[in-house]
This record gives sequence, C-alpha cells and structure tokens, in this order.
Amino acid sequence: MTVALAGRAPATFEIKSATLPLVSLLLKTADLNALATELSDRFGDHPDFFDHDPLVLDLTPLQAQGDAAVDFPALLDLLHRFRVLPVAARGGTSGQMSAALAAGLAAAPELVVQPPASRVPQVPAPAPVAEAAPASALVVDKPLRSGQQVYARGRDLVVLSMVNPGAEVIADGHIHVYAPLRGKAIAGARGNTEARIISLCLEPELISIAGVYRTSEVPLPPEVLSRPTQVRLVGGVEGRLVMDPLP
Repeated sequence: MTVALAGRAPATFEIKSATLPLVSLLLKTADLNALATELSDRFGDHPDFFDHDPLVLDLTPLQAQGDAAVDFPALLDLLHRFRVLPVAARGGTSGQMSAALAAGLAAAPELVVQPPASRVPQVPAPAPVAEAAPASALVVDKPLRSGQQVYARGRDLVVLSMVNPGAEVIADGHIHVYAPLRGKAIAGARGNTEARIISLCLEPELISIAGVYRTSEVPLPPEVLSRPTQVRLVGGVEGRLVMDPLP
C-alpha cells in the first residue's frame, strides 16, 4: 500500500541534512581500567581539553580480538568524565555493534576517518618572523608564572613574554614564544603532526608535538640550548622531535 505524505510543509519543524565535526576514538582494548589509566595520563592535567565534543567510537582495532565484550554503559560513563559525548559506533563485530546500539549509540558504518595531513617539505625559515602565526592566533603578552596554563584551542599560540618554570602553554596548532621558554610547551595537542614550537630562548622543562615529547631529563644539544630554535616532528606520532637552530 502506498502512503502519501501531506503536501504542505509542517509549521512546527523542518528536517535537513547536517554535517558535524566529530572526534573519532579508535578503541584498542576492552579493558576499561587500562583505558581509564591512559586517558588520565594523557588528559588528566587538561580537564578542559575537550569541550563536550561529539565522538564516534571506532571498534575496528578490536576485530583482531574476536568478539571481545565491551561494557558500553561503563565506557560511556568513562568518556563523559573527560567531557566528550559518544554519539555513534562503527567497525565492531555484530555482537559489539548490537551492544553499542543497546547502549544508545547510533551505527555509523559510512564514517570515514581522515588520515593525518601529508608532510609538507620543510623550507628553512630565515628568521622566526617567517613562522608568524595567523591573525586568529591567541596572543599572550604577559609573563606566565609557575602553575599558570594557557590553551589555544583550535588555533596557534603566540607568547610575547617569558614562560617561567612550572607554567604550561598548549595549542592545537603552533606555539611561538618570543622570549625564554622555561616551562612546558605542548603543540599539536589534538594530533597535528605538522605543528611547530618556536622560541627565542629554548630552555624547556618539556616540549611535545602531537604526543611525542622530550623532558629536561634529556639535556638539549648545546647548539640549541638557550638559543632561537624551531622544534618539529619527523616521522609522525611514531617519530622523533628535531630541533633546528634559527639565525
């Protein structure tokens, strides 16, 4: 039997297609205790890293473990504590997907996870000014004291004064410190492997790009210690940090 919809548009609602920016979490284990520990290690010091971002659970890595049981209610509760909102799941076995749907998640089999951007060949910069951040960058013009933290969400960070020991500067993009950098600098905080850290005086407690880090426990080479330096990541998230002296 054919059902005809009413010809007039409804007065109280309208349905349109929409596209949302989503975070994708590739779940590599069903051990939620281990997951909670690693999430705390990575984001415990940054409670505002996520801002209730919608998230898709990608269960593809679990396929190698067979039909591993996932406690989705407990998993959703864990992720909520880190201010993300799981809305869908994909890539699991039929049993895992059934459990995900029962927990209130939607199925997203058509989701395509974008790979990291391909590396652009490095062009030596004649001076730090050549690496200037766009106008939308967050600019801090006061010294940062121990215990202070600045996070440039979704953009670059420019600091015009000293970052003292115990202070922390974080950006999803590049970090430019046109003064001594003596605290912690975390660039590419959401996985941008192309992010850079630039300082006119590199003396950090910690530098990190896309999760690859180096602490002050490993002394800096003399050619970059306390000198103008650019820090970049070579080899992606499995690679290493490289420090280039600047003129």
